[in-house]
Amino acid sequence: MTEDTRDYDAALDEAERLLGFRLERFLGTAPTEPENADDFKRIATIQAFGDAWPRTDRLDTRTRAIVSVTIAATLGVLEPLRGQLRIALNNGVTKEEIVEVFIQLAAYAGVARAFEGYGVATEVFAENG
Repeated sequence: MTEDTRDYDAALDEAERLLGFRLERFLGTAPTEPENADDFKRIATIQAFGDAWPRTDRLDTRTRAIVSVTIAATLGVLEPLRGQLRIALNNGVTKEEIVEVFIQLAAYAGVARAFEGYGVATEVFAENG
């Protein structure tokens, strides 16, 4: 097993710990994708879940989740926001705290952006009951 394979496997394990499910189902490659698509997905997964998320010595997982929700919502990347919201809820962030993130976001990133992200949040809240 290569170091890259070990890093990727560790990143997938970390993603499962954070999300509560295996990430591989989202990482498949369609026949229309170029052959280096797997490289992109592997590298991005290792960077996010293998390098950044495990760094809990200075920023705990719960705080990192709030930061990640804020970044995804501010950028307006709605599918990644959905995943970050799941991670936040799976790691002790309350729905009420997430609403506070969107209140802050409205003030600094704009009301329209905040409402768009909050719409995704309500969908994720409904998934969790």
